[in-house]
Amino acid sequence: MSLLELAEATAREAGEGLRTAFARKDLAVSVKSTPTDPVSEADEAAEALIRERLTAARPDDGILGEEEGHAEGTSGVRWVVDPLDGTVNFLFGIPQWAVSIAAEDAGGVLAGVVYDPMRDELWSAERDAPARNGATVLRGSEKADLSHALLATGFGYEAEVRAIQGEQIARLLPAVRDIRRLGAAALDLAWTAAGRFDVFYERGLKAWDLAAGGLLCRRAGLEVVILDAQPPLPAGVLVAPPRLVEPVLALLD
Repeated sequence: MSLLELAEATAREAGEGLRTAFARKDLAVSVKSTPTDPVSEADEAAEALIRERLTAARPDDGILGEEEGHAEGTSGVRWVVDPLDGTVNFLFGIPQWAVSIAAEDAGGVLAGVVYDPMRDELWSAERDAPARNGATVLRGSEKADLSHALLATGFGYEAEVRAIQGEQIARLLPAVRDIRRLGAAALDLAWTAAGRFDVFYERGLKAWDLAAGGLLCRRAGLEVVILDAQPPLPAGVLVAPPRLVEPVLALLD
């Protein structure tokens, strides 16, 4: 079984369990970095399943997961896992969340999958192959006029960071077609790769948010630009068609 096939099968199995848990009203919930950064027993169960499946198939690989941290490996391959991207949506009954699984080596991401269980959409890519949604090859936006672009973003958990992000949105909103904030970065990236959004940017993403979705966007022909930290703003990412990168960066500065 290839890395991509393993990621796809594992994401689907984890997604099935999450879809069942989505209907429950009694999930145990705790918080992580701030009171607005929750983790549920569904996140933890999904990551445990993913780790079990990956370790059984490839015991020498490392794993980095959002909930259980980093397990060292010896193969040179590391899995980067977000078992439930969009936990707040999940807990509020909003069907906008996903499973993200990627495999990387010293050269970057080898294969990545973002699975949307509620729509049964599986987004996948390999380093040297096109990005796909199922059998459909993806091509990102080729817009050149920012005023026609639909832009997606996300916000941080800290009030100080959100205040600055609000100022940036105020600059961007008059310059673009419109702005969306749907609350699941891995899925935002997949949708950007598919051309459902023209531009996506967000600060504060972790490796597990970006690994699979970033590969999807690169293989769909988009520019993936890492944004340096500008304290108190953490580092981030901008994904856009080549001709929109500089206009967006100018409004973010």
